[in-house]
Amino acid sequence: MTIAERYEKTLEQIALAARRAGRRPEEVQLVVVTKGHPTQAIQEVVTAGARVLGESYLEEALPKIQALRDLPISWHMIGHVQSRKARAVVEAGFSYLHSLDRLKLAHRLSEAATAPLPVLLECNVSGESSKFGWAAWEETTWPKLVDEFAAVIALPGLQVQGLMTMAPYGVEETIVRQTFERLRRLRDFLARQLPQASWEQLSMGMSSDFEIAIESGATLVRIGTAIMGPRVA
Repeated sequence: MTIAERYEKTLEQIALAARRAGRRPEEVQLVVVTKGHPTQAIQEVVTAGARVLGESYLEEALPKIQALRDLPISWHMIGHVQSRKARAVVEAGFSYLHSLDRLKLAHRLSEAATAPLPVLLECNVSGESSKFGWAAWEETTWPKLVDEFAAVIALPGLQVQGLMTMAPYGVEETIVRQTFERLRRLRDFLARQLPQASWEQLSMGMSSDFEIAIESGATLVRIGTAIMGPRVA
């Protein structure tokens, strides 16, 4: 299959998953992850209709953003960001950051921001030590997050719009679903505790599990391999 064919197939899968959950397909935003793919392949998926692209590494993203600056697209940073690179991420022109995972980074981004930057708070709701994000796998600890999240919300230049997570790899579907549903419950808890922020967005679900994520309430799905194919680099 071509990139265009895989893109169309993925849109169909997104729509079906949304309808199974009693949702409208328009409620789910597809972020095509272009990490590890050259600009020629990115141009193909944009021609197919993609308008939101996701990158994980600043150094890889910068030349792509520059080379494709005339295309009708926006870029989301979805990977871990080192605090010392916060200003560079802002200056690169990303329109969204999915991976705000600590207060120090929030302060650095706020200091660098010249316009409101929509951000998602990355939360580790699976308990995996390899995952970044605020520790949130035990629901009894959620009240302890409120003051720190309130501090993030209060920072100028940042617009907290929801949460992001990743499910464990290679586990049974039940565990994946439990992970996504836990993030949704955390979002609902925070919406009650901190109504001054918007908590509408849930970024969860990748190539192997995006349908489960959508059924669990995802509003943003980050899909790479299922559309772009295996990474080239």
